Amino acid sequence: MLNDPAFIELLKQRNEQAFTQLVEAYQHLVYNTVLGIVQHNEEAEDISQEVFIQVYQSIYDFRGEAKLSTWIYRIAITKALDWERKKKSKKRIDTLKNMIGIRTQEEISITDFHHPGITLQNKESASVLFKALKQIPDNQRIAFVLIKTEGLSYQEVSDIMQTSIKSIEALMHRAKENLRKILQHYYSA
Repeated sequence: MLNDPAFIELLKQRNEQAFTQLVEAYQHLVYNTVLGIVQHNEEAEDISQEVFIQVYQSIYDFRGEAKLSTWIYRIAITKALDWERKKKSKKRIDTLKNMIGIRTQEEISITDFHHPGITLQNKESASVLFKALKQIPDNQRIAFVLIKTEGLSYQEVSDIMQTSIKSIEALMHRAKENLRKILQHYYSA
């Protein structure tokens, strides 16, 4: 229904009911994907709103070459990674300012991150895993998050990331290897 050309045409006509339906259908998908990348609830909420604003503003650019959900995933991932890059850049500038004596607002440290899809008994190990995910390359992290936390197939992830299934398999293999190395001390302790 949401990939139906008539529904997409309603979105392009700025039909409020169609857009509300779209947000209701994809809000959890977008939020959970973004949260898996940025690992901060409030930031994930802000970014999710930005995603839907961009979807609303750029629906005319949607050509239907991929599923609507695939297009929305791409926007969500791009927004989340852009947010992280800006945050890292700001952190470097703040560090530099602190070094030269200019006071900056201290950033709140996130000690316990909990993804909503993780069961209570797995919260501690999931928190350790998500911290480790921050240390692997973005493309490996995205593939891992989409497959392992969002439950998408390799085919869906290859569509979203616009690459082959073989490339996704390789990304997952490297992500697992990198995570195994990073987490080795956690599991051996």
